[in-house]
Amino acid sequence: MTQTEQPIYRFGDAPIWELQRSYYEEQGIKAWQSEEVPQYITNNPIIAVAYAEMIFGFLQDRVRLGYASEQVTIVELGAGSGQLAFHVLKELCELTEFAGIALPPFRYVMSDLADKNISYWQQHRSLIPFVEQGILDFTKFDAVRDTELSLVESGVRLRPGDLQQPLVVIANYFFDSIPQELIYVEDSKIYECKVSLQFPDGAADLSASEMLEKVILEYHYRRAADYERETYPYRDVIELYRQKLDDSHVLFPAIGMDCLERLGQLSQQSFLLLTADKGDHRLESWEFSEPPKLIHHGSFSLTANYHAIQTFFEQKGAKSFFTTHHHNNLNIGCILMLQSPIEYINTRLAYRRFVERFGPDDFFSLKQWFDGQLKHLELRQILAFWRLGGYDAQWLLQSARRISILLPTVNEAEMEDLRSGIYLMWKTYYSMEEKHNLALECGLLLFQMDLFKDALLFLERSLHPSDADSEVLYHLAICCFEVGNAAAALDYSHRTLAMEPEHEGALALQALL
Repeated sequence: MTQTEQPIYRFGDAPIWELQRSYYEEQGIKAWQSEEVPQYITNNPIIAVAYAEMIFGFLQDRVRLGYASEQVTIVELGAGSGQLAFHVLKELCELTEFAGIALPPFRYVMSDLADKNISYWQQHRSLIPFVEQGILDFTKFDAVRDTELSLVESGVRLRPGDLQQPLVVIANYFFDSIPQELIYVEDSKIYECKVSLQFPDGAADLSASEMLEKVILEYHYRRAADYERETYPYRDVIELYRQKLDDSHVLFPAIGMDCLERLGQLSQQSFLLLTADKGDHRLESWEFSEPPKLIHHGSFSLTANYHAIQTFFEQKGAKSFFTTHHHNNLNIGCILMLQSPIEYINTRLAYRRFVERFGPDDFFSLKQWFDGQLKHLELRQILAFWRLGGYDAQWLLQSARRISILLPTVNEAEMEDLRSGIYLMWKTYYSMEEKHNLALECGLLLFQMDLFKDALLFLERSLHPSDADSEVLYHLAICCFEVGNAAAALDYSHRTLAMEPEHEGALALQALL
């Protein structure tokens, strides 16, 4: 390691945040395609249903309060791969159509810092229909400094005060990944934790991700009376920490709270926040806390201080909801920074039903258990959990091998439920050109059930000219033969034999044809 004396930075100004920005700008969608950056827990159908239900309840509340005509804008911060936006929009559209009641029009805006991500969204086949309907738009947004939103598709520019309806803000895995300050509380005094960085020799040749993985943080403490001054905007929160905590390191989301205030100013009626992150809203969670460590996953993340966010906005009149029980993996909150927030009955009820009673964090805990029990499950149990998870593609991918083993023993009703479930899942599947081939897994299961017409559809979807497999081609030949398309069956058998000249099945089929 280099031993030269290193500069000392405020934690929120340290170079790690610039490396974080560089990582996302360089990688774009590859950060999620490579599965370096975790995303499933905040991008699955279950959390999308919870958010869509709360937004649907909010739209109902706006009508009940007499605001039915003006459009409601929903902004997702750090939309990343785009999966959550797709799932929320799909569910919200289905809810509004099924209900058949008068609601305010809405517009969903996906935001990110990386231009590459916006370009990817614009070309994604699952998002294009929503753009064409006029209910989806995109914007580049810097959480640290931006005060306006310039929408890419419509050309609309949203400035402070432009929105007549409250802004709905979605922030998943957001507050843990943007700059934060770090303070230390001891003997009723506030200290600022500054940081110096130690990089290995030759770090200049490393990528942003590699530098973040290898960096070592060293903390430096100095008395920071500025946090206790009347002019500091979050002084009341700091004062609470000064009185209640001791020997505690506290990540302080000053930029996150300022970002929410800037976004709230776009509307004449402030905002509703829906958020999920690894962080806690309980003060005792920060007591005696150690200096933070970077959690590396391509980029890095820290712990989100929901207590500070909740306390600050409640002091300004907000009503906030976090689960009364302790979360395991993901803390999900709803903050109504609105005039008379208690009047938003449907929004509050939706939180109670879809988060408090049994929510995305509970589902993820169950899934972790089910993942380890797959070899013991029967098909009816696999199907039941699949339905509970909103026909989630990841669950089918994980359980495909077990389903294949069980298929010879299942009844016709279970086969039909599996078949219909595959089609329902495909409607909600958001492809990112991942390493797995979902269409192939579906096609092989349908083939095993002798549903050749259905299998043909999915097997053809699975084909990639650059990596065609002889067994897939042979399965396609059989499917074509079974549905009566002899010419296609012969063609696929020829292609199979071109790759594997001694393939017995293809030779037999060719002879038969």
